[in-house]
Amino acid sequence: MSEQAERRMSIERPFPGGDDNGLTMEVVSALFPIFEQASAGAIAVDDQARITWINGSYCELLGVKDPATVIGKHVTEVIPPSRMPEVVRNGQPILLDIMEYRNQQLVVMRLPVFDTEERVIGAVAFVLYDDVQPLTPLVSKFRRLQQDLAAARRALARRHARYELSDFVGASPQALEAKRRARLAAARNTPVLLLGETGTGKEVLAQAIHAASDRSEQPFIAVNVAAVPESLLEAEFFGVAQGAYTGANLARDGKFQLADGGTLFLDEVGDMPLPLQAKLLRVLQEGEVEPLGSNRVRQVDVRVMAATSRDLDHMVASGEFRSDLYYRLNVLQIRLPPLRERLVDLGVLCEAILEDISRRGERRTEITEAAISLLAGHHWPGNVRELRNLLEQALTLSEQGELLDADHLRALLPSETAPRRLLGGATLPVRPLQDVVQDAEREAIRAALTHANGNKARAARLLGIARSVLYEKLEKLS
Repeated sequence: MSEQAERRMSIERPFPGGDDNGLTMEVVSALFPIFEQASAGAIAVDDQARITWINGSYCELLGVKDPATVIGKHVTEVIPPSRMPEVVRNGQPILLDIMEYRNQQLVVMRLPVFDTEERVIGAVAFVLYDDVQPLTPLVSKFRRLQQDLAAARRALARRHARYELSDFVGASPQALEAKRRARLAAARNTPVLLLGETGTGKEVLAQAIHAASDRSEQPFIAVNVAAVPESLLEAEFFGVAQGAYTGANLARDGKFQLADGGTLFLDEVGDMPLPLQAKLLRVLQEGEVEPLGSNRVRQVDVRVMAATSRDLDHMVASGEFRSDLYYRLNVLQIRLPPLRERLVDLGVLCEAILEDISRRGERRTEITEAAISLLAGHHWPGNVRELRNLLEQALTLSEQGELLDADHLRALLPSETAPRRLLGGATLPVRPLQDVVQDAEREAIRAALTHANGNKARAARLLGIARSVLYEKLEKLS
């Protein structure tokens, strides 16, 4: 047979070497004319990804005048972005793909072809559309699904920790001790009890502990006990069985089931009523929950961290809080100091808060030493939360916006502020504002460098400032 006759046969038959009696070839032979007629182009390659056949429609799309000129060539020589070699190599179809070729967007389908012994002997491809416009409804639906998936992922992310230990800013001895205990808690699986006034950062530290623990990839579920009506607390914690009460048409998981494998954070646990305390104790002891209206128990693996601003020792003594639950929760206690006890952290806290605010779209703002000195004279009953609120107010009302001075803050502070006192009760002596700020920064930096064993990069992270800022402050203080 002449070379011209062989080439003509190759053009007429996509797979001249295949076994027409095989099942796969029968299917291909039956469907090929249908796909070719319905598509905007068709092509076939052998097991080496060399072109064995191409129809006239595909030649027009590719700008090929004579089909015979491309027979025997590797498909990527004619169509560089083709994925046919991939289909031949792994035997996996690519059912829908968008291929860009010479400013054209071709919607293509690629299928492997097997012989009777299930060996790949080639592949076929069809151009379903030579323009993506007909797929607009499908693409729109796909985009909506992507948006729904992104929303679901954001909702899931809210059930994971958002903070790390570096987000608990401060280098005072009290702050460093809280961080030290937090690292111990992260390395263990024991219950943690966080004690501190409102606004001191109890949930921030709880999330940081979870993020640094072996459970970091599992859910972090937080519930404020004081914010849930007493009548709903049991259902909120342990879930509801279907038909447990009127309107309970579907079963609903409680916080313990949602936190299974992860961490459950009980904020304001001191507000928990006594009857629920007994059930919580059983869950901690037995590791199982019984949904409301159900007689079946479910095993759960949950690490419990609790926090309160109340005096639990006094509540235990007065019978308001169960002693056995207190001992169960108080395995590793972390006390978070109020802001008035760590005023040396005031400067780095302000810088960290202003940096966080700027990341959320607000303008970048610095704060003066005079402003920090003014803030140091406030009692801070709301602690860090109050400080953040004050700075946000000042930024909102400031017209200049690039620098916060004492004048911006003075009107926002209470008109009468009690003089700060030392631990022994004596009033602090009046000193120049600049000296107070420098001493506070010097002590904070010294404590951070000591804790970091002289490592300036680590000290800067502890202080919540950039390393370049730390170098500037060191040079200034020296």
